[in-house]
Amino acid sequence: MPPLPIEELSPREIVAELDRYIVGQKAAKRAVAIALRNRYRRQMLPAEQQEDIIPKNILMIGPTGVGKTEIARRLAQLARAPFIKIEATKFTEVGYVGRDVDSMIRDLVAVAYRIVEAEKTEEIRPRAAEQAVERILDILVAPESGRRAYAFAPLSPEGDPEVEQKEADVREAIRRRRERVREQVVSGARDDERIEIEVEESASPFVQIFSPHGLEKMGLDIANQLGGAFANRASAKRSVTIAEAKEILTEEEARKMIDAASVAKEAIERTEQTGIVFLDELDKIAGREGGAGPDVSREGVQRDLLPIIEGSTVATKYGPVRTDHILFVGAGAFHVSKPSDLIPELQGRLPIRVELEDLGEADLRRILTEPKNALTKQYSQLLAADGVNLEFSDEALDEIARLAHLVNTRAENIGARRLMTVMERLLEDIMFDAPEVERTIRIDADYVSEKLADLVSDVDLSKYIL
Repeated sequence: MPPLPIEELSPREIVAELDRYIVGQKAAKRAVAIALRNRYRRQMLPAEQQEDIIPKNILMIGPTGVGKTEIARRLAQLARAPFIKIEATKFTEVGYVGRDVDSMIRDLVAVAYRIVEAEKTEEIRPRAAEQAVERILDILVAPESGRRAYAFAPLSPEGDPEVEQKEADVREAIRRRRERVREQVVSGARDDERIEIEVEESASPFVQIFSPHGLEKMGLDIANQLGGAFANRASAKRSVTIAEAKEILTEEEARKMIDAASVAKEAIERTEQTGIVFLDELDKIAGREGGAGPDVSREGVQRDLLPIIEGSTVATKYGPVRTDHILFVGAGAFHVSKPSDLIPELQGRLPIRVELEDLGEADLRRILTEPKNALTKQYSQLLAADGVNLEFSDEALDEIARLAHLVNTRAENIGARRLMTVMERLLEDIMFDAPEVERTIRIDADYVSEKLADLVSDVDLSKYIL
């Protein structure tokens, strides 16, 4: 397996990378940076020592909208590791236990498979593109070459020098024409020309199977399993432009070149060694015995989670996966319940506790402009598509942050997500009129007050709209 792409980054540098997207929450960033670096440190040890070192799972505690999910998501992108986010409440919706807890590991392997497949495809794309061009040339050149070859069919005994020379001339003419057409196809000169191609259609059905843990959808590649006559896939003809044909046939040729078995093997290894599972809404299943009704379901889910987090083997369609070294990051607001309300065994499997802070007005102000994907940048880019230059004054940003924080204190505190509702309401008219308005629009504090101040002052109305 290739080394982690962040192998040269220290925990301090990992935090710096997270700072590009997430404002504040230093304690949480430090905890996940150390956890990520420890994964690299573990891979540098001898194999027998690697088995003894298990990941220290993390429990993030904090209200919604403060960055719990974003930290985990950016961490996974930084490490290019298989990552899934799943709500713990998914396992309580049906019956006492609900959805099979093992399903999150199956989902994680599927993510890893797609990552590895995309990497392999990128590696062989140049070769696949060459094969795709050859198939297009067969369509463009072959019909004419067949007619010309037929015109020079030998009528005299075999070995006639004159006939052989004519056939050689035909082959050379076809070769020269094929090279000319190749240059046109590769350069894009004929991209708009339409041709008819044959595209393989997968005959592999998706069937539902009833396992001991519930109904699941699983793909069965019957054709490849049976082989022989059944291995031929159905094909369908499609009329597309040459530009589309190059893309479609490149993907098809790449799939042929990729060894599915090796992709599955590497996907399982990636999952076992670098996989990250983000378990959100963990506080919603916090409940101790002694209750009735939903309490039974909550404790049942906690007990089902124990073997997965501690380390067990889960059967997937790509093969068995061990969960011993998968990193689990739990998160929850824990407003009503407390981490101590989780059963002791589960508490022990989430040894690192990190409390995330509420976002103040200054934090909201920074979130508007500092992150790489800041809201002000997003709206500016969207309106730029209509040729509109959107600008925000410093005073306007201060006012937006103040009003968002005010609504958070008066209504439900949803953290940075409040900025989305405020910004959408603020720019609604501009977004609607953008194609016909002036080319430069500057948002100042007066405009913000005019659009939002009355809405914010009416507490009942702001609860519904903001």
